[in-house]
Order: sequence, then C-alpha cells, then structure tokens
Amino acid sequence: MLSKVLWPIGKRVTKGEEDARFLEAVHLAVPQRIQSASNDAQLEEILQNIKATKTSAVINYGASWCRVCSQILPVFCRLSNEFRKLPFIYADIDECPNATQAIRYTPTFHFYRDGEKVDEMFGIGEERLRDRLWLHS
Repeated sequence: MLSKVLWPIGKRVTKGEEDARFLEAVHLAVPQRIQSASNDAQLEEILQNIKATKTSAVINYGASWCRVCSQILPVFCRLSNEFRKLPFIYADIDECPNATQAIRYTPTFHFYRDGEKVDEMFGIGEERLRDRLWLHS
C-alpha cells in the first residue's frame, strides 16, 4: 500500500484515494501511463500480458517504507514521459507479496524485451536508469 501511513487510523479509503494522497505527499503527479499493481493477481496479469504480447516494459519493484525507493520514484515518473513507447509499471512488494518473493532488494528494476526479462538493475541512479531505459526502449 503506497500510502498506508498517511491516513488517520480508522479512516476507510479507496485504493485510488490512497495513491493520490501518497503522490500528493511526495509532491508529484504520476503520469496516467504508469500502471500500478495493487495486488498479486494484478501483477501476475501484467507479467502474463507482457509475455503473451511479447512487448517491452520496465517494472519498478519498490516499497512504501523504503527511503531509496521514494527518492527514485519521481525520477521513474519523469522518465516515463521521456520513454513513451515503453510501458512503465510500479509494484509495491508489500502489496504483491507472493508475486514478488524473488525480489531481494528495493528498488529493483526489471527490463523486458519481446516478452522476456533481459536485464535487472538494483538501487538508484538517474543516469544509470536512463541509460538502461534507452538501451531497452
């Protein structure tokens, strides 16, 4: 859950409200073109779609409690506007615990080409991320 610590205790909100509140708190607007997996089933569906359609894509695996993840998320959003042909996906490891069991570090970026994972990047670095996106777009 991207923003579970930002709401008063006991207040019931929708997933969309939570995401909007989180983004407001970090002062950025996520482009609509970034797809977010809010549970294991959604992430599995996204991965199956990437494989079935043999498309290229980048998935950012992060966590709401990860300080480094919150530093790279605005960069990830900004780069999604520069690399418009490449689908961008964000998956929180706490929201998708079964589908992300193999993720050992956050943030982790997986790059797909023709439906297959071809590269992986750990940690942050705007230039490193931009170079990888350029390479795989």
